[in-house]
Amino acid sequence: MRLAINIDHVATIREARGGVEPDPVTAAGICELAGAEGIVCHLREDRRHINDRDVRLLRETVKTKLDLEMAATEEIIRIAIETLPDLVTLVPEKRQELTTEGGLDVAGNKNYLRDAIKEFHKQEIDVSLFVDPTAGQIEAAHEIGADMIELHTGEYANARTEKEAAALLDVIRNAARLGKELGLGVNAGHGLNYVNIRPFASIKEIDEVSIGHAIISYAVFVGLDRAVREMRKLVEEK
Repeated sequence: MRLAINIDHVATIREARGGVEPDPVTAAGICELAGAEGIVCHLREDRRHINDRDVRLLRETVKTKLDLEMAATEEIIRIAIETLPDLVTLVPEKRQELTTEGGLDVAGNKNYLRDAIKEFHKQEIDVSLFVDPTAGQIEAAHEIGADMIELHTGEYANARTEKEAAALLDVIRNAARLGKELGLGVNAGHGLNYVNIRPFASIKEIDEVSIGHAIISYAVFVGLDRAVREMRKLVEEK
């Protein structure tokens, strides 16, 4: 299982003062040197953290894989096509949310998302859809031509008891298995941290996990290099 690092919240700290540091582009380089196998950033419509300059420089400097999270809006699609990331992950986006609250309704927006996927494929950009771990959404993602899915793990991450977490982990496991059976790449992310990531080692169908907030938070105390290395060790445990 690969580890991709979401660097959005390095930019969140920068924007708290409206200055130029810390620089998420520098953070991406440190993450890669520490063993991250991909860099993730979300260019939101309101530019609350990552901005256009960040995306442009990340494309020029990331050596592993650049995954651009984005809403499938005309403006952001245009920027993505101009930038040419290795992967785009289409996510739902609400102006007032603190963070992405759930998966895309792929089943209810097949035509629009299919057209967006076609535009990216013309530029040889792979497309992932951020979906809840349900059969209907995964099957819809496959139907409209997505290359992969990213399973929303927020409900699992917010589980209040071990029993609830175990049940939700089974839901994710079954969803990952279905994705693989359909020929999709399977990623997972949202709310994962140094504790709840451990059971994921048993889900062989998950190719990659995307983790951001937990790593950036821990890095405040131990440094970014160590924070990434410790998470990579957990992700790679068998």
